[in-house]
Amino acid sequence: MRRRDFLVSTGAAALGTAMFPFRVSSASFQGRAKVLYFTRSVGFEHSVVSRKGNELSHSEKILVELGKQYDVEVVCTKDGTVFDGDLDQYDAIAFYTCGDLCHPESKDGAPPMTPKGKQSLLDAIAGGKGFVGFHSATDTFHSKGGQNVVQTELDPYIAMIGGEFIKHGPQQVATMRVTSPSFPGLSQAGRSFKLNEEWYAMKNFAKDMHVILVQETEGMEGNCYQRPPFPATWARQHGKGRVFYTSLGHREDVWTNPMCQDIFVGGFSWVMGEEEFRLVPNLDEVAPKAHELSAEL
Repeated sequence: MRRRDFLVSTGAAALGTAMFPFRVSSASFQGRAKVLYFTRSVGFEHSVVSRKGNELSHSEKILVELGKQYDVEVVCTKDGTVFDGDLDQYDAIAFYTCGDLCHPESKDGAPPMTPKGKQSLLDAIAGGKGFVGFHSATDTFHSKGGQNVVQTELDPYIAMIGGEFIKHGPQQVATMRVTSPSFPGLSQAGRSFKLNEEWYAMKNFAKDMHVILVQETEGMEGNCYQRPPFPATWARQHGKGRVFYTSLGHREDVWTNPMCQDIFVGGFSWVMGEEEFRLVPNLDEVAPKAHELSAEL
């Protein structure tokens, strides 16, 4: 098995002509890198993870096909029992999930995660496994309590990922403020950028997070955004594991957007230990009123 350099590049093109913007490092991996991409959906299934028959979904195809070009194996599944198996084989675990994954019924009909499997996931991350969360990964395993409430007792999964979904308003063009331009994958993003997307309103932010992108809320349409700016993409350490989350990824064109691909794979390269970055908690500095929620949700 060959070793390769695992490196963030820029200007990735759309599916079919793109180059996967990271490679496996000779300094970090023996042989082929392996990522588990888990997309079980309870309550709501996003179009980018919805399969037609046995055909992979839009986002799955992108990660798999781009990964092949650089000897990165991306294993896609909606089967929750995978977490009762061997997680040591994966260099990172990625979630595009929704709802209580231990619930027996799901939109995709896939087997549920067991409580033991959930604990195995959390233990694996705390033990050093990398984790990447896309979009509705924060709309997964909610904490108990009201929607417009900042909880003090979080679900262990929410405590791990670092934030929790409340709701979203209409899709619209909005601004992301770049608060960590030197984080892997952000070199092409500038100081800020605008994007048409389904933007999440969130709460229960981890105090130790390093915020990478901030949701600018001024002028946005929708009651849930009538609040001060708040984190939209961040990184944090969970035990020995590295966690990266981005609220981006609802729309198909976001997945084929070169800049968004750079952000995604920058997260992968960091959680897999390929890119080093000194995390400094900056929530109070870049979004000091992030915990102030809208009065009307």
